[in-house]
Amino acid sequence: MVYVLNIEGKPLMPCKEAKARHLLKDGKAIVVRKEPFTIRLLFEVDNVIQKVALGIDAGSKHIGVSATTDKKELYAADVELRNDIVDLLSSRREMRKTRRSRLRYRKPRFNNRVHSKHKGWLAPSIEQKINCHLKIVEDVHKILPVSKVIVEVASFDIQKIKNPNIEGKEYQQGEQLGFWNVREYVLFRDDHTCQCCKGKSKDSILNVHHIESRKIGGNSPNNLIALCETCHRGYHKGTVKLPKNIKRGMSFRDATFMGIMRWTFYERLRVIYPNVSITYGYITKNTRIENNLPKDHYIDARCISGNPLAESLGYVWYMRKVRRHNRQIHKAKILKGGVKKLNQAPYLVKGFRLFDKVKLDNKSCFIFGRRSSGLFDIRTLSGEVISRCANSKKLELISERNGYLSERRNA
Repeated sequence: MVYVLNIEGKPLMPCKEAKARHLLKDGKAIVVRKEPFTIRLLFEVDNVIQKVALGIDAGSKHIGVSATTDKKELYAADVELRNDIVDLLSSRREMRKTRRSRLRYRKPRFNNRVHSKHKGWLAPSIEQKINCHLKIVEDVHKILPVSKVIVEVASFDIQKIKNPNIEGKEYQQGEQLGFWNVREYVLFRDDHTCQCCKGKSKDSILNVHHIESRKIGGNSPNNLIALCETCHRGYHKGTVKLPKNIKRGMSFRDATFMGIMRWTFYERLRVIYPNVSITYGYITKNTRIENNLPKDHYIDARCISGNPLAESLGYVWYMRKVRRHNRQIHKAKILKGGVKKLNQAPYLVKGFRLFDKVKLDNKSCFIFGRRSSGLFDIRTLSGEVISRCANSKKLELISERNGYLSERRNA
């Protein structure tokens, strides 16, 4: 499958590899991009196109993408999203706090924040994922004449998940009703008893402990337990271990994300594209089961597009969203003598950048690590290590890095 653009750069219906090879050989077309392989014609043609439906299986960790006609699938992709935004923002907040107090104390200026300046503000972690969804839809429109976009949105009743018997006004009376704050609720829930020693330490001072770090797990009650000060201090020193039966409760981060982003994503799509509609998860599941199709993100997207029995491509583009820049200049850990080690590597090392796609021993792979000596850590997107110290002289550049790493996989 080779994607074709007309002389003005607008998408046409794709063609077979043999036809594209003849067009390139005769000088009637040029290569626009290699993955997915796309050519642009150098002569005028009639813009004869078919109806192409684009199905989007929206998600918090993966996006399923499938563009189909009535008979054939034209594009399929599984996109893995970033999940490091919260961690990076927490690290940045810690560094800013220490920097304000390093020479003199300077108060944080809470009024100088983005969310205080305009309505419709969303958390950066959510905003980034919504932008990724929009970017994926935009990229498909660049290579295919999409006539309509269908998006699956999902709604989660978190209260119902916690308590299947909830009904009526109970939705307005959460588990923390009547408590001043989360700490008071957690102490009451744990019966004002240390959940480690059960009061054997005779320490009457109770602390609220994060099972997972606040950076990772947040301040929700299912990530908090009551510990006496003796056990709490001993745990952080490494002399006390928590009982094995203490585990974090169910996390609703993904469900919360989908609840926030689904309508925002849909409304932004409607502003950009004319023919956008929505469907729901139960409809997709029923379609997949009726047609005996396996469960996968891109297959769900094919069902969403309305053509579940369209002939499969036989392969799928697996893509991963990666960080573009690392703005941290120095390492957080200070070395002996008060020296702060540089955190940023040179822009180019022997002509290569981080996440460049290269060929080594006839294998397509990516640069996941580099040294100034010219030795590189080479891996595939699945994590398979090709070489820990590949010499730059043996590498052949396939494509420079961008925000999405992609490799073709068999469906």
